[in-house]
Amino acid sequence: MYYIGIDLGTSACKLLLVDEKGQILNEVTKEYPLEFPKPGWSQQAPEDWKKAMLEGVPELLKGFDGSLVAGIGAGGQMHGLVVLDKDDNVIRPAILWNDGRTAKQVDYLNGEVGKQKLSELTANIAFAGFTAPKILWMQENEPENFKKIAKIMLPKDYINYILTGVHCCDYSDASGMLLLDVQNKCWSKEMLQLCGVTEAQMPKLFESYEVVGTVLPDVAKALGIPETAKVVGGAGDNAAAAVGTGVVGSGGCNISLGTSGTIFISSDKFGVDPNNALHAFAHADGGWHLMGCMLSAASCNKWLCDEILKTKDYAAEQKDITEDKLGNNHVYFLPYLMGERSPINDTNARGTFIGMTMDTSRSDLVQAVLEGVAFAIRDSFEVARSLGVAIPTTKICGGGSKSPLWRTIFANVLGIPLELVKTEQGPGYGGAMLAMVGCGLYESVQAAADALVEVASTVQPDPELTARYEARYQQFKQIYPACRELFAKIV
Repeated sequence: MYYIGIDLGTSACKLLLVDEKGQILNEVTKEYPLEFPKPGWSQQAPEDWKKAMLEGVPELLKGFDGSLVAGIGAGGQMHGLVVLDKDDNVIRPAILWNDGRTAKQVDYLNGEVGKQKLSELTANIAFAGFTAPKILWMQENEPENFKKIAKIMLPKDYINYILTGVHCCDYSDASGMLLLDVQNKCWSKEMLQLCGVTEAQMPKLFESYEVVGTVLPDVAKALGIPETAKVVGGAGDNAAAAVGTGVVGSGGCNISLGTSGTIFISSDKFGVDPNNALHAFAHADGGWHLMGCMLSAASCNKWLCDEILKTKDYAAEQKDITEDKLGNNHVYFLPYLMGERSPINDTNARGTFIGMTMDTSRSDLVQAVLEGVAFAIRDSFEVARSLGVAIPTTKICGGGSKSPLWRTIFANVLGIPLELVKTEQGPGYGGAMLAMVGCGLYESVQAAADALVEVASTVQPDPELTARYEARYQQFKQIYPACRELFAKIV
């Protein structure tokens, strides 16, 4: 039998065809545009996701027997506000995870409602990317559209709806809405009331590996798969990526270097960071996790190369960054191109180079960006450490993890071994694994991870380089506090 994994990303939908042994038989990527109608705003047309999936699956199955597809699982970009009317038509473009328009609403939630109250209700505080502030923004700025809302969904849930006709959401993705009582795994009635919506407008909740339905007859025919194909709840992209890298159960860690960057720490027990610098979310394995999320990670390197250096050859830009230069760069970069979430929660923060001199080279800037992203992930890493969480090693995935140089920088900035798994397909592979569990091929997510995830290579930290990076990090973490008040004035 075959299983389809869907990675509904910010810039593209990536589809994987996986067999029962976990081998990836084929993959297809369908790109779609992003809209930036105003500075700091980010939105996307859900219809583009639908088109990518409907066109991509038949292409994925070319040369394969589509009747053997048993299940489908999706991992998707989190937090995006997808709103449907009574006829299930999309009301407006989805407001995405990296959208910063909700500063006023975030201030209201954190200030007037109160961080302590929010944490009691949802285990988290408000961040600009979360879904609840977007609902409040829509209520205030688009009242006519707000009145039309019959269903509120997240991006990958819209794909599941297209496949099954079921309005569904899984606990891991729902955790990032600021509408879920994460500990008790149910919608928070108080939060829904605060946002002016009802439970009837929310999707039905499932575990990530639970079957939400089978594929609708007309959709099955269009895709070339059987109507019996099961669709599972799926997961938020980071939880799905964690499953795909085997970070399940207690004490695992995964760093995802995609458009955004995350550090994901799995647990079999519910726990909350008392300062809410890290998110406390449900995990796709039925447990929990702590997560730190930075809004711009590999996208920082893409921005520098594409927009400033005018090149797409990212590897070539890293060739001049030799080993002797690591830990010795005099240029620093704050990677806050879209504001920042964890752990500083500042929509006003901006990307900043500091320390440049007349002898600063092109490669110094590239190196500063790679190091700045690693330093920013370490900020969240340090929060986890302060909670007594031991992180002896970490997996890494995402587009940025393909760079050997970046992996070396991360291992030494964090001072722990960095493992790259054999099948590095992050959310899509995790989605396929969840489908396998839903179809009964494995009895649990843990069992699937134990059977399918294999470490391909490990980067060990070098004590001397780790010490150099320790000194650099101590300097790096002084830069944002020195700039914070200025950022607020120049926005």
